[in-house]
Amino acid sequence: MRASRLFFPTLKEDPAEAEAISHKLSVRAGLVRQLAAGLYIYLPLGLRVIDKVNSIIRQEMNAIGAQELSMPVLQPAEIWKQTGRYEEIGAEMFRLRDRGEREMVLGMTHEEIITWLAAGELRSYRDLPQVWYQIQTKLRDEARPKSGMLRTREFLMKDSYSFDVDEEALEQSYQLHIQAYDRIFERCGIEFYRVESDPGMMGGAMAHEYMAPSPAGEDEVAICTACGYAANLELAHSVPDHPEYPEPVMNEVATPEVRTIDEVSSFLDISPALLIKSLLVMAGEEPVLVMLRGDQELQETKLAHKLGEFRQAHPEEIQKHTGANAGFIGPLELDIRKIADQSLREGVFVVGANRDGYHVRGVKAGVDFQAEYHDIRRVKAGEKCAHCNVDLKVERVIEVGNIFKLGTKYSEPLGATYLDVNGKERPIVMGSYGIGPARIAAAAIEQGADDKGIVWPASIAPFSVHLVLVQPKDSGQTAIAEKLFSDLRSAGIEVLLDDRDIGPGAKFADAELLGCPVRATVGKRTVADGEAEIQLRKGGEEHKFEIGTATAQISSLLEQI
Repeated sequence: MRASRLFFPTLKEDPAEAEAISHKLSVRAGLVRQLAAGLYIYLPLGLRVIDKVNSIIRQEMNAIGAQELSMPVLQPAEIWKQTGRYEEIGAEMFRLRDRGEREMVLGMTHEEIITWLAAGELRSYRDLPQVWYQIQTKLRDEARPKSGMLRTREFLMKDSYSFDVDEEALEQSYQLHIQAYDRIFERCGIEFYRVESDPGMMGGAMAHEYMAPSPAGEDEVAICTACGYAANLELAHSVPDHPEYPEPVMNEVATPEVRTIDEVSSFLDISPALLIKSLLVMAGEEPVLVMLRGDQELQETKLAHKLGEFRQAHPEEIQKHTGANAGFIGPLELDIRKIADQSLREGVFVVGANRDGYHVRGVKAGVDFQAEYHDIRRVKAGEKCAHCNVDLKVERVIEVGNIFKLGTKYSEPLGATYLDVNGKERPIVMGSYGIGPARIAAAAIEQGADDKGIVWPASIAPFSVHLVLVQPKDSGQTAIAEKLFSDLRSAGIEVLLDDRDIGPGAKFADAELLGCPVRATVGKRTVADGEAEIQLRKGGEEHKFEIGTATAQISSLLEQI
């Protein structure tokens, strides 16, 4: 490809609205342009990267026996209503009516449609197992689209679906996808974790997410570098440090105008870990007192697993059910459901007295109040791994893929059944597996970028070699550059020849910004010495190769990368 013919609109300055590094650099390097909030146009260079990612995905999916198909983005709402998700999913789903007033949706995922297909086509145990996949556009009406390609309203996704006779067979399909996914992310050149996760709206019995560490990520995971434990903070568990507890001698103490954990702990001159944080929530019409240690935070997803949907109680509801205002409520003599974090099973604490302006010292769970105990707190860095007692670290991450054991969540309501070896009708057992190609590209930018621009992994770079012709009007330089350009292409190496009639400084800046693995320069010294200057984008290592051997030498460098 010649840069003089390529649509290659680079920018010197970061776009004003961009925060994530990947957003800034993908716009500056001419990979994408924003049409509207959460809607992006992929320019030629950006599309080349996505095509490279998709090619790797297809190779690895085909390697495990998956078969590619394509399903419509526009879908009948009726099918979604059969599974209940039409009502369960909120404003994130685009809903519309066609000219015949038939209710339709724009697919944010395709579980319903693939199951509808399976219900009509898979009849017998002899038809199973099956793995079908597509790389298709999805639409999600994000409330706050941001961070460039990391949170958009329209996006490309590889989604695959497995169909098996039972849970044991599903486990085999699940493991095949784990193998394929590990290879995909390794080949794309990104660092990643596979972590336990919450199935969320997808449902099912088990789920894992593939997470790429990056400060731009919106999720957080707990990681143990010793035993390999890894989980999204929505599910992660740990062993917290225990403070030194006082004697369990109860007495009420006046705490006028002292409400927050920090205020109370400072007023009483004790650690926040010696206080119980009491929160009143409403699960439908039922009030529930939720309790954690004062130095901990509630993980709402964990609590939702125990309560279902809930919300924070309003001030008037707090007063009605406890007799006090927020900041002074606690578990003593309170006849409502109580849920306490596991860390409160042992210890002696200070709690709200359910009377404004007062707290109670010396309170012991199981003695002075009863509660249900569950893990409902948010894991913090430095807490101990529950499996090996080594300190956990917490990292921000970008979700680049996910895998779910769906079981029969979709096959039962949509009638996807098969006849087993005995002629008995059984529901097909399913799995669902997603990858975001654009998120892989964004994660690669986030993880590899330096102060000059993008540093692509060789496998998904738009070109392997960026060949800079310093002075196109110099016939000697042009002849050498054209010969090297031809030789590299003949060797099967993808090369971008920058033959534009612009200054060399702008060419070098664009080469560093675009971040192809190898930069080759043909200039005055090349004509004089017969050597091409070669620089690796990652690390900046420099070489000089004779023109006659340059193609072979560059090919060798690329193999090493």
